[in-house]
Amino acid sequence: MAIFSKKNSFDQESQKADKEAISSIIDAKMTMKGDLLFEGKARIDGTIDGNIKGEHLILSEVGKVYGNIEVSTFVCHGLLEGNVTANLITASKSCRIIGMIESNNLSVEPGAELNGEMKIANKELHLDEKNTTSPKKEDHPAKD
Repeated sequence: MAIFSKKNSFDQESQKADKEAISSIIDAKMTMKGDLLFEGKARIDGTIDGNIKGEHLILSEVGKVYGNIEVSTFVCHGLLEGNVTANLITASKSCRIIGMIESNNLSVEPGAELNGEMKIANKELHLDEKNTTSPKKEDHPAKD
């Protein structure tokens, strides 16, 4: 079920992300502390304690992120405790996001847990994927 989406923009962004091969994987047995900057498509099965910037991100059902995410497309099946800014966000039924969601295309499956503020943009968001400035630790909530 798609809400707050513009059909053409949603389809274009979705097709672009689908065509891209996964170039990086954080394995379920991996825990990373610190900020992550990537290009292409990445999948997180493990745990990231830090902020993420990149292009296309998939957070698997076992994946956890404690920090802010700024990407072009974000497919969430796991846990995010932090804010997310993306042109396209897909929240699956197993997804749990605790924090602000900012997007111009949002698709939410029944059963997804979204707890926080939502900002739906009227135009495409201009994300700064090349910015490597490390955000301050207090920019994202602490884990329980």
